[in-house]
Amino acid sequence: MEKVIVENLFNGDREAQIQAAMELSRLNTKQRHNLAERGVMAPLISMLHSEDFEAIEAALHALLSLAFGSERNKNRIVKAGALPLLLNLLQCQSQALVEITVAAMLILSSCTANKLAIASSGAIKLLIEFLNENNENSTSRQGMLDAISTLHNLSTSQQIVPLIVSSGVIFSLLQLIHSSGKSSELVEKAVGLLENVVSSSEDALCQTASIGSGIRILVETIEDGTSQSKEHAVGILLLICQSCREKYRGMILREGVMPGLLQLSVDGTRRAKSVARELLLLLRDCSSYCSRNKISNHELIEQIMQEIDAEGEELVGTTLRLVEEMIAKLST
Repeated sequence: MEKVIVENLFNGDREAQIQAAMELSRLNTKQRHNLAERGVMAPLISMLHSEDFEAIEAALHALLSLAFGSERNKNRIVKAGALPLLLNLLQCQSQALVEITVAAMLILSSCTANKLAIASSGAIKLLIEFLNENNENSTSRQGMLDAISTLHNLSTSQQIVPLIVSSGVIFSLLQLIHSSGKSSELVEKAVGLLENVVSSSEDALCQTASIGSGIRILVETIEDGTSQSKEHAVGILLLICQSCREKYRGMILREGVMPGLLQLSVDGTRRAKSVARELLLLLRDCSSYCSRNKISNHELIEQIMQEIDAEGEELVGTTLRLVEEMIAKLST
């Protein structure tokens, strides 16, 4: 079987190549490894030059099969010249081929040795354009998840973060978060990428804070997102507030963050609770409270309530209970 596949990939006609590529995709790991050692990447990548969508699709699936679980094969595919062809496919008219290509970029970007090559190829701009186009059309959720995950893989390299930020990713992510259901996996992935980039780039942090609705979108995510989305969103708001408390404290409070933040400080994930309480202390200006150890919980609650009232937020029973629970947690 392996010998026939190799022969057909290198010397077969169109039909034989397509059939061989499809059969390769069905082989087990050891068989695929043997074929990779025999250099089948070259004819598969050559098939990507074709204008025949069936041949391209079969070649892409075969390359994905070879790359899956093998860092060496991922690097081989890039070194064999696949990237320029994949970039062309990202701009083709077939939505199905574009989505398979994005999946291929995701797998290749998970290899550390490939990240700089992918980033310098122009892929980042095309992936962001893909997000923008599909956010408007809502045609490919899986493709969008794969594109975000690819960008996340690339963002783990500090050298690449400035290029990601300069490509307009902050605005695109905020728009996507705003227009999607806050409890969706798409928002969870998007706000996770946003936190990763913001935590690595002062420019990204400033862009997030300065975009008109940026802080409001994060507050909405704290209110309605999944537990992981809330954790990422509060992490971003804390970074913003820490960067320039005098500038951003009022902006964050005016977006009505307190109810969601108080709730998160009580029943969020372990990290979300800690980050939410740290942000609460920054927003409440605890320096004016003297030391928390020198005043009673009752006095601290009253002072926090007064500051909330000063910002124009109505204290209902639920909010009061959350304040009390938060203070109790902080005091233990």
